[in-house]
Amino acid sequence: MTSSGMGSSGHTPPLTISCGDCVMQHTDACEDCVVTFICDRAPDDAVVIDAAEARAVRLLSGAGLVPVLRHRRAAT
Repeated sequence: MTSSGMGSSGHTPPLTISCGDCVMQHTDACEDCVVTFICDRAPDDAVVIDAAEARAVRLLSGAGLVPVLRHRRAAT
């Protein structure tokens, strides 16, 4: 990974989020977690966030307008 967050191929690596590898699992943080919201949706009700939208969410959370993503990958 380069300092820009991009892999050696110049592409941003995919972001994989799973409740199973989150250190916040089974805490009060799960109640308003975006992952819990997405996982509780119907199987055919897809939520797709592209790179531009992910950047926008980070900007909004940085400005305090939306909660920050609480998911943190647990050490394996």
